[in-house]
Amino acid sequence: MAQTDRRDAPGLPDFSLLKRLARDQLIYLLEQQHEVDKLYKVELKPVVSVSDQLCFLIRPRIQTVKWIADVVKSDKAVGRFRRYKIIFTPQKFYACETVLEEQGVYGDVTSDEWEFYLLPLDDDIISLELPEFFRDNFLEGDQRWVTTAGSALRLLHFLFGPFSKVYGIGRCAKMVYESWREQVEDGEKKAQNPDIGNVFLIDRDVDFVTPLCSQVVYEGLVDDIFRIKCGSVEFGPDVTSTDKSLKVMLNSQDKVHVGETQRKKEIWWEKQRKKKRCGMDIKQMKAFVAEELKGLKQEHRLLSLHIGACESIMKKKTKQDFQELLKTEHSLLEGFEIRECITYIEEHINRQVSMIESLRLLCLLSLTENGESYGIEHLLSFANLRQIGLLVEQQPGETLTVMESKVGKLVNDKTAGKLTDAFSSLAKKSNFRALSKRLMLIPKTGEEYDLRVPRDMAYIFSGAYIPLSCKLIEQVLERDGWTGFEEVTRMLNGHEFAVTGPDGTETRNKTDPQRIILVMFLGGCTFSEISALRFLGRERGCKFIVLTTAITNSSRLLESLLDNQG
Repeated sequence: MAQTDRRDAPGLPDFSLLKRLARDQLIYLLEQQHEVDKLYKVELKPVVSVSDQLCFLIRPRIQTVKWIADVVKSDKAVGRFRRYKIIFTPQKFYACETVLEEQGVYGDVTSDEWEFYLLPLDDDIISLELPEFFRDNFLEGDQRWVTTAGSALRLLHFLFGPFSKVYGIGRCAKMVYESWREQVEDGEKKAQNPDIGNVFLIDRDVDFVTPLCSQVVYEGLVDDIFRIKCGSVEFGPDVTSTDKSLKVMLNSQDKVHVGETQRKKEIWWEKQRKKKRCGMDIKQMKAFVAEELKGLKQEHRLLSLHIGACESIMKKKTKQDFQELLKTEHSLLEGFEIRECITYIEEHINRQVSMIESLRLLCLLSLTENGESYGIEHLLSFANLRQIGLLVEQQPGETLTVMESKVGKLVNDKTAGKLTDAFSSLAKKSNFRALSKRLMLIPKTGEEYDLRVPRDMAYIFSGAYIPLSCKLIEQVLERDGWTGFEEVTRMLNGHEFAVTGPDGTETRNKTDPQRIILVMFLGGCTFSEISALRFLGRERGCKFIVLTTAITNSSRLLESLLDNQG
Protein backbone atom coordinates (compact mmCIF):
# COMPACT_ATOMS: atom_id res chain seq x y z
CA MET A 1 0.00 0.00 0.00
CA ALA A 2 1.22 3.46 -0.86
CA GLN A 3 3.43 5.45 1.47
CA THR A 4 2.06 8.02 3.93
CA ASP A 5 2.92 11.57 2.88
CA ARG A 6 5.21 13.84 4.82
CA ARG A 7 4.11 17.46 4.77
CA ASP A 8 6.98 18.62 2.60
CA ALA A 9 6.96 15.53 0.37
CA PRO A 10 6.31 16.09 -3.35
CA GLY A 11 3.21 14.70 -5.03
CA LEU A 12 3.37 11.62 -7.24
CA PRO A 13 2.61 11.70 -10.98
CA ASP A 14 -0.77 10.39 -12.12
CA PHE A 15 0.05 7.03 -13.69
CA SER A 16 -3.59 6.34 -14.63
CA LEU A 17 -2.58 7.90 -17.97
CA LEU A 18 -0.64 4.71 -18.71
CA LYS A 19 -3.80 2.63 -18.35
CA ARG A 20 -5.81 4.97 -20.56
CA LEU A 21 -3.22 4.90 -23.33
CA ALA A 22 -3.03 1.10 -23.23
CA ARG A 23 -6.84 0.77 -23.20
CA ASP A 24 -7.31 3.09 -26.16
CA GLN A 25 -4.74 1.24 -28.25
CA LEU A 26 -6.28 -2.14 -27.44
CA ILE A 27 -9.75 -0.88 -28.39
CA TYR A 28 -8.33 0.35 -31.69
CA LEU A 29 -6.70 -3.02 -32.41
CA LEU A 30 -9.85 -5.00 -31.54
CA GLU A 31 -12.11 -2.73 -33.59
CA GLN A 32 -10.10 -3.72 -36.64
CA GLN A 33 -11.25 -7.31 -36.07
CA HIS A 34 -14.96 -6.44 -36.35
CA GLU A 35 -17.60 -8.09 -34.17
CA VAL A 36 -15.40 -9.49 -31.43
CA ASP A 37 -18.11 -11.30 -29.48
CA LYS A 38 -16.34 -13.56 -27.01
CA LEU A 39 -13.09 -13.72 -25.06
CA TYR A 40 -11.30 -16.93 -24.11
CA LYS A 41 -8.40 -17.40 -21.74
CA VAL A 42 -5.37 -18.92 -23.46
CA GLU A 43 -5.02 -22.36 -21.87
CA LEU A 44 -3.08 -24.24 -24.54
CA LYS A 45 -6.12 -26.45 -25.23
CA PRO A 46 -8.11 -27.02 -28.45
CA VAL A 47 -10.23 -23.98 -29.37
CA VAL A 48 -13.97 -24.63 -29.46
CA SER A 49 -15.57 -21.77 -31.42
CA VAL A 50 -17.89 -21.38 -34.41
CA SER A 51 -16.43 -18.00 -35.30
CA ASP A 52 -14.76 -17.57 -38.67
CA GLN A 53 -12.02 -15.43 -37.16
CA LEU A 54 -9.81 -15.90 -34.13
CA CYS A 55 -7.72 -13.19 -32.47
CA PHE A 56 -5.04 -14.20 -29.98
CA LEU A 57 -3.76 -11.65 -27.44
CA ILE A 58 -0.55 -13.14 -26.05
CA ARG A 59 2.92 -12.58 -24.67
CA PRO A 60 5.64 -13.32 -27.25
CA ARG A 61 6.35 -16.81 -25.92
CA ILE A 62 7.47 -19.66 -28.16
CA GLN A 63 5.23 -22.26 -26.49
CA THR A 64 2.11 -20.15 -27.01
CA VAL A 65 2.97 -19.44 -30.66
CA LYS A 66 3.45 -23.18 -31.27
CA TRP A 67 0.01 -23.80 -29.76
CA ILE A 68 -1.55 -21.23 -32.11
CA ALA A 69 0.21 -22.92 -35.05
CA ASP A 70 -1.33 -26.24 -33.92
CA VAL A 71 -4.79 -24.61 -33.82
CA VAL A 72 -4.36 -23.38 -37.38
CA LYS A 73 -3.09 -26.76 -38.61
CA SER A 74 -5.94 -28.60 -36.86
CA ASP A 75 -8.50 -26.38 -38.60
CA LYS A 76 -6.87 -26.89 -41.98
CA ALA A 77 -6.78 -30.67 -41.45
CA VAL A 78 -10.58 -30.80 -41.20
CA GLY A 79 -11.11 -28.35 -44.05
CA ARG A 80 -11.97 -25.36 -41.87
CA PHE A 81 -10.56 -22.02 -42.88
CA ARG A 82 -10.68 -18.96 -40.65
CA ARG A 83 -8.87 -15.67 -40.31
CA TYR A 84 -6.24 -15.68 -37.58
CA LYS A 85 -4.59 -12.70 -35.97
CA ILE A 86 -2.01 -12.58 -33.19
CA ILE A 87 -1.65 -9.44 -31.10
CA PHE A 88 1.67 -9.63 -29.28
CA THR A 89 2.12 -7.59 -26.12
CA PRO A 90 4.19 -5.65 -25.41
CA GLN A 91 5.97 -6.43 -28.68
CA LYS A 92 6.60 -9.25 -31.10
CA PHE A 93 9.92 -10.96 -31.58
CA TYR A 94 11.53 -12.37 -34.69
CA ALA A 95 11.76 -15.76 -32.98
CA CYS A 96 7.94 -15.95 -32.83
CA GLU A 97 7.59 -15.25 -36.53
CA THR A 98 10.24 -17.87 -37.22
CA VAL A 99 8.14 -20.47 -35.35
CA LEU A 100 5.10 -19.65 -37.50
CA GLU A 101 7.23 -20.05 -40.61
CA GLU A 102 8.72 -23.36 -39.44
CA GLN A 103 5.23 -24.67 -38.64
CA GLY A 104 4.04 -23.78 -42.13
CA VAL A 105 1.33 -21.32 -41.08
CA TYR A 106 3.08 -17.97 -41.51
CA GLY A 107 0.92 -17.03 -44.48
CA ASP A 108 -2.29 -17.92 -42.61
CA VAL A 109 -1.70 -15.58 -39.68
CA THR A 110 -1.48 -11.79 -39.44
CA SER A 111 0.10 -10.10 -36.44
CA ASP A 112 0.20 -6.80 -34.62
CA GLU A 113 1.59 -5.31 -31.42
CA TRP A 114 -0.15 -3.95 -28.33
CA GLU A 115 2.45 -1.74 -26.69
CA PHE A 116 1.23 -2.36 -23.16
CA TYR A 117 4.57 -1.97 -21.42
CA LEU A 118 3.56 -0.71 -18.01
CA LEU A 119 0.90 -1.77 -15.51
CA PRO A 120 0.47 0.56 -12.49
CA LEU A 121 -0.07 -1.64 -9.41
CA ASP A 122 -0.25 1.24 -6.96
CA ASP A 123 0.40 4.96 -6.78
CA ASP A 124 4.13 4.24 -6.51
CA ILE A 125 4.52 0.80 -8.11
CA ILE A 126 4.64 0.04 -11.85
CA SER A 127 5.30 -3.41 -13.29
CA LEU A 128 6.19 -4.70 -16.74
CA GLU A 129 4.66 -8.04 -15.62
CA LEU A 130 7.53 -9.98 -17.18
CA PRO A 131 8.45 -12.70 -14.65
CA GLU A 132 10.45 -14.48 -17.36
CA PHE A 133 12.85 -11.52 -17.58
CA PHE A 134 14.91 -12.86 -14.68
CA ARG A 135 15.57 -16.32 -16.07
CA ASP A 136 15.88 -15.25 -19.71
CA ASN A 137 18.40 -12.50 -19.05
CA PHE A 138 20.41 -13.64 -16.04
CA LEU A 139 20.47 -17.40 -16.70
CA GLU A 140 19.96 -17.91 -20.42
CA GLY A 141 21.74 -14.75 -21.50
CA ASP A 142 18.76 -13.92 -23.72
CA GLN A 143 18.74 -10.14 -24.03
CA ARG A 144 15.50 -9.77 -26.02
CA TRP A 145 13.73 -8.06 -23.11
CA VAL A 146 16.38 -5.33 -22.87
CA THR A 147 14.72 -3.38 -25.69
CA THR A 148 11.34 -3.86 -24.00
CA ALA A 149 12.67 -2.41 -20.74
CA GLY A 150 14.27 0.44 -22.67
CA SER A 151 10.94 1.15 -24.42
CA ALA A 152 9.13 1.22 -21.06
CA LEU A 153 11.65 3.76 -19.79
CA ARG A 154 11.25 5.79 -22.97
CA LEU A 155 7.48 5.97 -22.45
CA LEU A 156 7.89 7.22 -18.87
CA HIS A 157 10.52 9.71 -20.01
CA PHE A 158 8.20 11.04 -22.71
CA LEU A 159 5.18 11.36 -20.41
CA PHE A 160 6.80 12.33 -17.12
CA GLY A 161 10.34 13.48 -17.98
CA PRO A 162 12.78 14.65 -19.04
CA PHE A 163 15.00 12.95 -16.45
CA SER A 164 17.92 15.05 -15.24
CA LYS A 165 20.17 12.31 -13.82
CA VAL A 166 20.40 8.55 -14.35
CA TYR A 167 22.32 6.23 -12.02
CA GLY A 168 22.73 2.51 -12.45
CA ILE A 169 24.63 -0.65 -11.61
CA GLY A 170 24.72 -3.97 -13.40
CA ARG A 171 25.39 -5.22 -16.89
CA CYS A 172 21.71 -5.40 -17.83
CA ALA A 173 21.07 -1.95 -16.31
CA LYS A 174 23.73 -0.47 -18.57
CA MET A 175 22.25 -2.15 -21.66
CA VAL A 176 18.74 -0.94 -20.79
CA TYR A 177 20.07 2.57 -20.29
CA GLU A 178 21.80 2.49 -23.67
CA SER A 179 18.67 1.10 -25.37
CA TRP A 180 16.54 3.84 -23.81
CA ARG A 181 19.06 6.55 -24.71
CA GLU A 182 19.09 5.44 -28.36
CA GLN A 183 15.30 5.44 -28.52
CA VAL A 184 15.07 8.92 -26.99
CA GLU A 185 17.67 10.30 -29.38
CA ASP A 186 15.94 8.74 -32.39
CA GLY A 187 12.44 9.76 -31.29
CA GLU A 188 10.60 12.98 -30.68
CA LYS A 189 11.92 15.26 -27.96
CA LYS A 190 9.28 16.90 -25.80
CA ALA A 191 9.97 20.08 -23.86
CA GLN A 192 7.93 20.08 -20.65
CA ASN A 193 8.12 20.47 -16.92
CA PRO A 194 9.20 17.08 -15.55
CA ASP A 195 7.30 15.06 -12.96
CA ILE A 196 10.24 12.71 -12.32
CA GLY A 197 13.76 14.02 -11.81
CA ASN A 198 16.13 11.11 -11.22
CA VAL A 199 16.31 7.46 -12.25
CA PHE A 200 18.20 4.54 -10.70
CA LEU A 201 18.58 1.25 -12.61
CA ILE A 202 19.67 -1.88 -10.71
CA ASP A 203 20.13 -5.52 -11.72
CA ARG A 204 18.62 -8.24 -9.56
CA ASP A 205 21.93 -10.12 -9.43
CA VAL A 206 23.52 -7.15 -7.64
CA ASP A 207 21.62 -8.31 -4.56
CA PHE A 208 20.40 -11.90 -4.30
CA VAL A 209 20.44 -11.98 -0.51
CA THR A 210 17.43 -9.69 0.00
CA PRO A 211 14.89 -11.70 -2.04
CA LEU A 212 16.06 -14.90 -0.34
CA CYS A 213 15.18 -13.58 3.13
CA SER A 214 11.79 -14.38 4.65
CA GLN A 215 9.49 -11.40 4.32
CA VAL A 216 7.80 -10.04 7.44
CA VAL A 217 6.07 -6.92 6.06
CA TYR A 218 2.35 -7.52 5.55
CA GLU A 219 2.25 -7.34 1.75
CA GLY A 220 5.31 -9.60 1.58
CA LEU A 221 3.69 -12.21 3.84
CA VAL A 222 0.49 -12.09 1.77
CA ASP A 223 2.54 -12.54 -1.41
CA ASP A 224 4.50 -15.46 0.06
CA ILE A 225 1.38 -17.28 1.27
CA PHE A 226 -1.35 -16.34 -1.22
CA ARG A 227 0.61 -15.03 -4.25
CA ILE A 228 -0.25 -11.50 -5.35
CA LYS A 229 -0.85 -11.29 -9.10
CA CYS A 230 -1.12 -7.99 -11.00
CA GLY A 231 -1.79 -6.16 -7.74
CA SER A 232 -4.60 -8.42 -6.57
CA VAL A 233 -4.79 -11.46 -4.32
CA GLU A 234 -7.34 -14.26 -4.20
CA PHE A 235 -8.32 -15.30 -0.69
CA GLY A 236 -9.71 -18.81 -0.35
CA PRO A 237 -12.52 -20.13 1.87
CA ASP A 238 -10.16 -20.38 4.85
CA VAL A 239 -9.94 -16.57 4.79
CA THR A 240 -13.40 -15.58 3.57
CA SER A 241 -15.13 -17.96 6.02
CA THR A 242 -17.48 -18.96 3.19
CA ASP A 243 -17.44 -21.63 0.52
CA LYS A 244 -16.20 -19.11 -2.05
CA SER A 245 -12.91 -17.44 -2.90
CA LEU A 246 -12.68 -13.68 -3.25
CA LYS A 247 -10.24 -11.51 -5.21
CA VAL A 248 -9.10 -8.28 -3.56
CA MET A 249 -6.92 -5.42 -4.82
CA LEU A 250 -3.93 -4.64 -2.61
CA ASN A 251 -3.06 -0.99 -3.16
CA SER A 252 -3.65 2.49 -1.79
CA GLN A 253 -7.33 2.22 -2.73
CA ASP A 254 -7.68 -0.42 0.00
CA LYS A 255 -8.15 1.85 3.00
CA VAL A 256 -7.90 -0.95 5.51
CA HIS A 257 -4.75 -0.80 7.63
CA VAL A 258 -3.65 -2.74 10.63
CA GLY A 259 -2.57 -1.66 14.15
CA GLU A 260 -2.63 2.03 14.98
CA THR A 261 -4.75 2.91 11.97
CA GLN A 262 -7.40 0.47 13.09
CA ARG A 263 -7.73 2.39 16.36
CA LYS A 264 -8.39 5.56 14.36
CA LYS A 265 -10.94 3.71 12.29
CA GLU A 266 -12.80 2.59 15.39
CA ILE A 267 -13.02 6.24 16.54
CA TRP A 268 -14.31 7.22 13.11
CA TRP A 269 -16.87 4.41 13.18
CA GLU A 270 -18.13 5.64 16.53
CA LYS A 271 -18.53 9.16 15.15
CA GLN A 272 -20.58 7.78 12.27
CA ARG A 273 -22.83 5.85 14.65
CA LYS A 274 -23.43 9.02 16.70
CA LYS A 275 -24.14 10.86 13.50
CA LYS A 276 -26.71 8.25 12.63
CA ARG A 277 -28.41 8.54 16.03
CA CYS A 278 -28.71 12.33 15.91
CA GLY A 279 -31.74 13.96 14.33
CA MET A 280 -31.61 13.30 10.58
CA ASP A 281 -34.66 13.64 8.38
CA ILE A 282 -35.74 10.88 5.99
CA LYS A 283 -33.85 12.37 3.06
CA GLN A 284 -30.62 12.58 5.05
CA MET A 285 -31.04 9.03 6.32
CA LYS A 286 -31.47 7.75 2.77
CA ALA A 287 -28.34 9.58 1.70
CA PHE A 288 -26.44 8.14 4.66
CA VAL A 289 -27.55 4.60 3.88
CA ALA A 290 -26.88 4.97 0.16
CA GLU A 291 -23.44 6.53 0.45
CA GLU A 292 -21.70 6.44 3.83
CA LEU A 293 -23.10 3.14 5.09
CA LYS A 294 -22.20 1.53 1.78
CA GLY A 295 -18.61 2.66 2.26
CA LEU A 296 -18.55 1.50 5.85
CA LYS A 297 -19.80 -1.95 4.91
CA GLN A 298 -17.18 -2.19 2.17
CA GLU A 299 -14.39 -1.29 4.59
CA HIS A 300 -15.76 -3.64 7.23
CA ARG A 301 -15.80 -6.46 4.68
CA LEU A 302 -12.20 -5.71 3.65
CA LEU A 303 -11.13 -5.50 7.29
CA SER A 304 -12.66 -8.92 7.96
CA LEU A 305 -10.79 -10.34 4.97
CA HIS A 306 -7.45 -8.92 6.13
CA ILE A 307 -8.00 -10.21 9.65
CA GLY A 308 -8.80 -13.63 8.16
CA ALA A 309 -5.64 -13.43 6.05
CA CYS A 310 -3.56 -12.54 9.14
CA GLU A 311 -4.99 -15.50 11.03
CA SER A 312 -4.24 -17.83 8.12
CA ILE A 313 -0.68 -16.50 7.85
CA MET A 314 -0.16 -16.93 11.60
CA LYS A 315 -1.35 -20.54 11.48
CA LYS A 316 0.95 -21.40 8.58
CA LYS A 317 3.96 -19.63 10.05
CA THR A 318 3.44 -21.12 13.51
CA LYS A 319 3.25 -24.57 11.95
CA GLN A 320 6.54 -23.90 10.14
CA ASP A 321 8.21 -22.71 13.38
CA PHE A 322 8.72 -19.32 11.77
CA GLN A 323 10.59 -17.78 14.71
CA GLU A 324 13.27 -20.47 14.61
CA LEU A 325 13.57 -19.98 10.84
CA LEU A 326 14.00 -16.21 11.26
CA LYS A 327 16.59 -16.76 13.97
CA THR A 328 18.60 -18.97 11.60
CA GLU A 329 18.36 -16.44 8.78
CA HIS A 330 19.40 -13.57 11.04
CA SER A 331 22.39 -15.56 12.27
CA LEU A 332 23.44 -16.24 8.67
CA LEU A 333 23.17 -12.55 7.83
CA GLU A 334 25.24 -11.61 10.90
CA GLY A 335 27.77 -14.41 10.37
CA PHE A 336 26.99 -15.71 13.85
CA GLU A 337 26.56 -19.33 15.07
CA ILE A 338 27.07 -20.70 11.55
CA ARG A 339 27.51 -24.31 12.74
CA GLU A 340 24.09 -24.17 14.42
CA CYS A 341 22.63 -22.69 11.22
CA ILE A 342 24.04 -25.51 9.12
CA THR A 343 22.62 -28.07 11.56
CA TYR A 344 19.20 -26.41 11.25
CA ILE A 345 19.40 -26.48 7.43
CA GLU A 346 20.47 -30.12 7.44
CA GLU A 347 17.50 -31.04 9.65
CA HIS A 348 15.19 -29.01 7.41
CA ILE A 349 16.42 -30.95 4.36
CA ASN A 350 16.21 -34.31 6.11
CA ARG A 351 12.59 -33.63 7.08
CA GLN A 352 11.90 -32.95 3.38
CA VAL A 353 9.61 -30.08 4.33
CA SER A 354 9.95 -28.25 1.02
CA MET A 355 12.52 -28.49 -1.76
CA ILE A 356 12.16 -24.76 -2.54
CA GLU A 357 12.62 -23.80 1.13
CA SER A 358 15.67 -26.07 1.38
CA LEU A 359 17.18 -24.53 -1.74
CA ARG A 360 16.47 -21.07 -0.40
CA LEU A 361 18.32 -21.75 2.85
CA LEU A 362 21.21 -23.41 1.02
CA CYS A 363 21.53 -20.42 -1.31
CA LEU A 364 21.39 -17.99 1.61
CA LEU A 365 24.11 -19.95 3.39
CA SER A 366 26.17 -20.06 0.21
CA LEU A 367 25.91 -16.32 -0.43
CA THR A 368 26.55 -15.18 3.13
CA GLU A 369 29.44 -17.62 3.75
CA ASN A 370 31.24 -17.18 0.41
CA GLY A 371 30.30 -20.58 -0.96
CA GLU A 372 29.29 -24.05 0.17
CA SER A 373 30.08 -27.29 -1.63
CA TYR A 374 27.32 -29.84 -2.18
CA GLY A 375 25.41 -31.55 -4.94
CA ILE A 376 21.70 -31.76 -5.61
CA GLU A 377 19.88 -34.56 -7.38
CA HIS A 378 18.02 -32.00 -9.42
CA LEU A 379 20.95 -31.71 -11.84
CA LEU A 380 19.72 -28.89 -14.06
CA SER A 381 18.38 -26.92 -11.13
CA PHE A 382 21.74 -27.08 -9.37
CA ALA A 383 23.48 -26.05 -12.59
CA ASN A 384 21.19 -23.07 -13.00
CA LEU A 385 21.67 -21.92 -9.40
CA ARG A 386 25.43 -22.28 -9.79
CA GLN A 387 25.51 -20.50 -13.15
CA ILE A 388 23.49 -17.49 -12.04
CA GLY A 389 25.51 -17.08 -8.86
CA LEU A 390 23.05 -18.17 -6.18
CA LEU A 391 25.31 -21.09 -5.27
CA VAL A 392 28.91 -19.93 -5.36
CA GLU A 393 32.18 -21.81 -5.66
CA GLN A 394 33.63 -22.94 -2.37
CA GLN A 395 37.10 -21.56 -1.73
CA PRO A 396 39.56 -23.65 0.33
CA GLY A 397 39.30 -22.93 4.04
CA GLU A 398 36.39 -20.51 3.73
CA THR A 399 33.56 -22.73 4.94
CA LEU A 400 33.13 -24.66 8.14
CA THR A 401 31.78 -27.93 6.80
CA VAL A 402 30.78 -29.84 3.69
CA MET A 403 27.22 -31.14 3.58
CA GLU A 404 27.37 -34.03 1.07
CA SER A 405 27.16 -36.77 3.67
CA LYS A 406 24.31 -35.24 5.65
CA VAL A 407 21.62 -33.84 3.39
CA GLY A 408 19.69 -37.01 2.62
CA LYS A 409 17.89 -37.51 -0.67
CA LEU A 410 18.44 -33.92 -1.77
CA VAL A 411 22.16 -34.54 -2.18
CA ASN A 412 24.07 -36.73 -4.62
CA ASP A 413 27.88 -36.84 -4.46
CA LYS A 414 28.30 -38.11 -8.01
CA THR A 415 26.21 -35.26 -9.31
CA ALA A 416 28.18 -32.76 -7.23
CA GLY A 417 31.49 -33.93 -8.73
CA LYS A 418 30.25 -33.62 -12.31
CA LEU A 419 28.74 -30.20 -11.71
CA THR A 420 31.82 -28.83 -9.97
CA ASP A 421 33.86 -29.66 -13.07
CA ALA A 422 31.25 -28.46 -15.55
CA PHE A 423 30.36 -25.15 -13.92
CA SER A 424 33.41 -24.05 -11.96
CA SER A 425 34.19 -21.50 -14.68
CA LEU A 426 30.70 -20.03 -14.37
CA ALA A 427 30.57 -19.77 -10.59
CA LYS A 428 30.58 -16.31 -9.03
CA LYS A 429 32.17 -15.41 -5.74
CA SER A 430 30.00 -13.80 -3.12
CA ASN A 431 31.34 -10.78 -1.24
CA PHE A 432 28.38 -10.37 1.07
CA ARG A 433 30.29 -10.37 4.33
CA ALA A 434 32.67 -7.64 3.16
CA LEU A 435 29.82 -5.63 1.61
CA SER A 436 27.77 -5.96 4.76
CA LYS A 437 30.61 -4.55 6.86
CA ARG A 438 31.44 -1.76 4.40
CA LEU A 439 27.82 -0.61 4.03
CA MET A 440 26.81 -1.38 7.64
CA LEU A 441 23.88 -3.56 6.56
CA ILE A 442 23.59 -5.22 9.97
CA PRO A 443 22.48 -2.90 12.81
CA LYS A 444 24.65 -3.06 15.93
CA THR A 445 23.81 -6.08 18.04
CA GLY A 446 22.78 -5.64 21.63
CA GLU A 447 20.72 -2.55 20.90
CA GLU A 448 16.97 -2.75 21.41
CA TYR A 449 15.16 -2.30 18.09
CA ASP A 450 11.67 -0.85 18.53
CA LEU A 451 9.69 -1.83 15.43
CA ARG A 452 6.97 0.65 16.43
CA VAL A 453 9.46 3.46 15.95
CA PRO A 454 11.77 2.24 13.16
CA ARG A 455 15.05 4.11 12.85
CA ASP A 456 16.28 2.70 9.54
CA MET A 457 15.33 0.38 6.67
CA ALA A 458 16.26 -2.69 8.74
CA TYR A 459 12.78 -2.57 10.28
CA ILE A 460 11.43 -4.49 7.28
CA PHE A 461 13.45 -7.49 8.46
CA SER A 462 12.65 -7.03 12.16
CA GLY A 463 15.74 -4.87 12.65
CA ALA A 464 18.16 -7.58 11.49
CA TYR A 465 19.25 -6.42 8.03
CA ILE A 466 19.12 -3.40 5.70
CA PRO A 467 18.52 -4.54 2.09
CA LEU A 468 21.73 -4.23 0.09
CA SER A 469 19.85 -2.95 -2.97
CA CYS A 470 18.14 -0.14 -1.04
CA LYS A 471 21.31 0.81 0.85
CA LEU A 472 23.12 1.23 -2.47
CA ILE A 473 20.36 3.47 -3.76
CA GLU A 474 20.45 5.58 -0.60
CA GLN A 475 24.23 6.00 -0.64
CA VAL A 476 24.55 6.79 -4.35
CA LEU A 477 21.79 9.40 -4.19
CA GLU A 478 23.46 10.99 -1.16
CA ARG A 479 26.82 11.10 -2.93
CA ASP A 480 25.25 12.09 -6.26
CA GLY A 481 27.24 9.33 -7.92
CA TRP A 482 29.66 6.48 -7.33
CA THR A 483 32.70 8.54 -6.32
CA GLY A 484 34.29 7.04 -3.22
CA PHE A 485 32.40 3.81 -3.78
CA GLU A 486 35.04 2.10 -5.91
CA GLU A 487 35.66 -0.71 -3.42
CA VAL A 488 31.94 -1.50 -3.27
CA THR A 489 31.45 -1.49 -7.04
CA ARG A 490 34.49 -3.74 -7.44
CA MET A 491 32.93 -6.30 -5.10
CA LEU A 492 29.67 -6.02 -7.09
CA ASN A 493 31.42 -6.69 -10.43
CA GLY A 494 31.12 -3.11 -11.61
CA HIS A 495 29.06 -1.81 -14.56
CA GLU A 496 28.11 1.26 -12.53
CA PHE A 497 27.29 4.60 -14.17
CA ALA A 498 25.94 8.06 -13.39
CA VAL A 499 25.04 10.35 -16.27
CA THR A 500 22.97 13.42 -16.99
CA GLY A 501 19.70 12.97 -18.88
CA PRO A 502 19.36 12.96 -22.68
CA ASP A 503 18.63 16.70 -22.75
CA GLY A 504 22.07 17.28 -21.21
CA THR A 505 20.77 19.31 -18.29
CA GLU A 506 21.36 18.70 -14.62
CA THR A 507 20.09 20.66 -11.68
CA ARG A 508 21.29 20.41 -8.09
CA ASN A 509 18.36 22.33 -6.68
CA LYS A 510 16.03 19.98 -4.81
CA THR A 511 12.86 20.91 -6.69
CA ASP A 512 9.84 18.62 -6.43
CA PRO A 513 10.80 16.59 -9.54
CA GLN A 514 14.32 16.18 -8.15
CA ARG A 515 12.81 14.63 -5.04
CA ILE A 516 10.91 12.02 -7.06
CA ILE A 517 13.17 9.09 -7.90
CA LEU A 518 12.25 6.29 -10.28
CA VAL A 519 13.97 3.03 -9.27
CA MET A 520 13.94 0.33 -11.93
CA PHE A 521 14.59 -3.24 -10.75
CA LEU A 522 15.65 -5.47 -13.64
CA GLY A 523 14.85 -9.06 -12.71
CA GLY A 524 12.20 -8.41 -10.07
CA CYS A 525 11.59 -6.54 -6.83
CA THR A 526 10.19 -7.72 -3.49
CA PHE A 527 7.55 -6.05 -1.32
CA SER A 528 10.23 -5.83 1.37
CA GLU A 529 12.35 -3.59 -0.87
CA ILE A 530 9.31 -1.49 -1.75
CA SER A 531 8.59 -1.01 1.97
CA ALA A 532 12.22 -0.06 2.60
CA LEU A 533 12.19 2.59 -0.14
CA ARG A 534 8.90 4.00 1.15
CA PHE A 535 10.47 4.35 4.58
CA LEU A 536 13.56 6.01 3.09
CA GLY A 537 11.34 8.42 1.17
CA ARG A 538 9.44 9.39 4.31
CA GLU A 539 12.70 9.99 6.17
CA ARG A 540 14.27 12.07 3.39
CA GLY A 541 11.19 14.01 2.29
CA CYS A 542 11.21 12.47 -1.18
CA LYS A 543 9.20 9.86 -3.06
CA PHE A 544 10.37 6.65 -4.69
CA ILE A 545 8.51 5.15 -7.63
CA VAL A 546 9.31 1.47 -8.08
CA LEU A 547 9.41 0.25 -11.67
CA THR A 548 10.04 -3.49 -11.85
CA THR A 549 10.03 -6.23 -14.46
CA ALA A 550 7.87 -8.19 -11.99
CA ILE A 551 7.11 -8.53 -8.29
CA THR A 552 9.20 -11.40 -6.97
CA ASN A 553 9.99 -13.35 -3.81
CA SER A 554 12.25 -16.26 -2.91
CA SER A 555 9.85 -18.91 -4.21
CA ARG A 556 9.27 -17.20 -7.55
CA LEU A 557 12.95 -16.51 -8.02
CA LEU A 558 14.01 -20.10 -7.37
CA GLU A 559 11.08 -21.69 -9.21
CA SER A 560 11.99 -19.72 -12.32
CA LEU A 561 15.38 -21.46 -12.29
CA LEU A 562 14.08 -24.99 -11.79
CA ASP A 563 13.81 -27.09 -14.91
CA ASN A 564 10.75 -29.31 -15.26
CA GLN A 565 12.04 -32.81 -14.72
CA GLY A 566 8.77 -34.72 -14.79
